Amino acid sequence: MQTRRDLLKRSAIVAGLLAGTGLFPQYAMAYNKGAFEAKSVADVLKALGAGAPTESKEVTISGPDIAENGAVVPLTASTTLAGVKQVLILVEKNPAALVARYDVTDSVEASFATRSKMGQSSDVYAVAITADGKAFFAKKEVKVTLGGCGG
Repeated sequence: MQTRRDLLKRSAIVAGLLAGTGLFPQYAMAYNKGAFEAKSVADVLKALGAGAPTESKEVTISGPDIAENGAVVPLTASTTLAGVKQVLILVEKNPAALVARYDVTDSVEASFATRSKMGQSSDVYAVAITADGKAFFAKKEVKVTLGGCGG
């Protein structure tokens, strides 16, 4: 009988072998350190190679008008634009603006939900980046009554 510990050990060995041979899928390549460490919306888009964003009614962001607990703020982002390759959720006044990045294909409905920490009231953005590097956004202000970023 195989124990959970044995299964985890074998899984780690296989993952190590795949990573060592370069056969690991794009997961290792998907992380963009510059984008996740960027302090502003503009810096995130620059790190991802996107152009200046344009406001669009085909991109939507939703979340609470007032978040009573900044440690867990529910946010959703979606778009109906064709040719979108990434959907981002950004919180302007967080220490690192990029909250989430979703890679998208035309066969996926570009609608995502997550929870974010917010240390203070801020504008929250949903940004859709198309294959040609154009960025389209929607924004919403979320007021935070109790900070969630260690405050």
